[in-house]
Amino acid sequence: MKRMIPHTTCRMCHKPQLVFAFSLGMTPLANAFLTREQLDEPEYFYPLDLYLCQHCGLLQLGHVVSPEVLFGNYVYVSSTSAVFRKHFANYAADSVKRFSLTGKDFIVDIGSNDGVLLKPFKELGIKVLGIEPAEKIADVARTNGVPTESEFITTQLATKIVDTHGKVSVVTANNVFAHIDNLDEVVQSVKILLRDDGVFIIEAPYLVDFLEKTYFDLVYHEHISYLALMPLVVFFKRFDMEVFDVIKTDAHGGSIRVFVKKSNGPYPITNNVKTFISQEKSMRLAKGQTWKNFEKKILKNKADVVKLLVTLKLKGKHIAAYGAPAKGNTLLTYFGIGKTLIDFVVDDSSWKQGLFTPGTHIPVVSSETLYQKKPDYLLILAWNFAPSIMHMHKKYHTEGGRFIIPVPRPHVVENL
Repeated sequence: MKRMIPHTTCRMCHKPQLVFAFSLGMTPLANAFLTREQLDEPEYFYPLDLYLCQHCGLLQLGHVVSPEVLFGNYVYVSSTSAVFRKHFANYAADSVKRFSLTGKDFIVDIGSNDGVLLKPFKELGIKVLGIEPAEKIADVARTNGVPTESEFITTQLATKIVDTHGKVSVVTANNVFAHIDNLDEVVQSVKILLRDDGVFIIEAPYLVDFLEKTYFDLVYHEHISYLALMPLVVFFKRFDMEVFDVIKTDAHGGSIRVFVKKSNGPYPITNNVKTFISQEKSMRLAKGQTWKNFEKKILKNKADVVKLLVTLKLKGKHIAAYGAPAKGNTLLTYFGIGKTLIDFVVDDSSWKQGLFTPGTHIPVVSSETLYQKKPDYLLILAWNFAPSIMHMHKKYHTEGGRFIIPVPRPHVVENL
């Protein structure tokens, strides 16, 4: 098995027109947390280089790590976050209402994780099936009452599902479409699954927010495509499918939910599609100079964060971090922030507690340690959950602790 494959053509349009955009250097896999025993073993690092397709405008990684390597021992569990549970409950309710779904309808979720979206669909009376290749997490979903196939999506699996359960009303892919290299196989599978009037719904971080808010830490090896609407419209046309609507959501600091139909489907194309594409053109998302300027902003952010942390350490302050998401490990590695600056990382997921961050080898602990050791400052790596984290740990702030939010520019939160 090859651990990594370089790309010379665009994964959406297959044109050989990739140009270098920017790089975050060599980094470990962002979710490859280590046991204490593994700390003395060799650790794999991979290039985190981004390229821009000059034909369709897709921003993408130039090197793809094997899915078996990426997801074989995956430890990200969506339901750990109360924010995500609420988000997906609303997502399910909105979908049921918009598409008049009933108990006769059938929904399949690609990359279903622990069933965080399908569970509320099921509670609303809809028949559901998850597709989750990470076996341990699929087991959690099944324990939660969500039937789940422990495989990667393929045309063979799609055919098996249709033969067993019948055609599907809605296929969803949330924060996973941008993680898949062979997108042609995915869309061909979706077309097999969907009824002629069915809908494919994708949700992923939005490139506009990524650019505007300097969310560079959303770059990691799982996240191989950085989605805007223009490349998606071009991509789906190749499969005789159409994007008919798009809306913004708050997930991951700013995401888009994209609605796709077969070309003969009943849904009219909304004005939102035109509006989003117009904004993307005005922001010059498909221009190389845009990303050269973006890289300069990242370097400025890096210098400012490191300066703040070093200044605090020189004053004798103790600093911990909160949240061990993929984005946090990208930030720690690229900024060169390790155990000399950060004492420990608090994370609410029991899957990560007792392990060490990839590359930087900072211990991951439960929130109890926060109140036992009482660091002076807490660097919030899970910045997209900063308001809920600060609210949940108001006691820490009341007792004198201070929060630091690192992006898009570092600032200390003095008052909640």
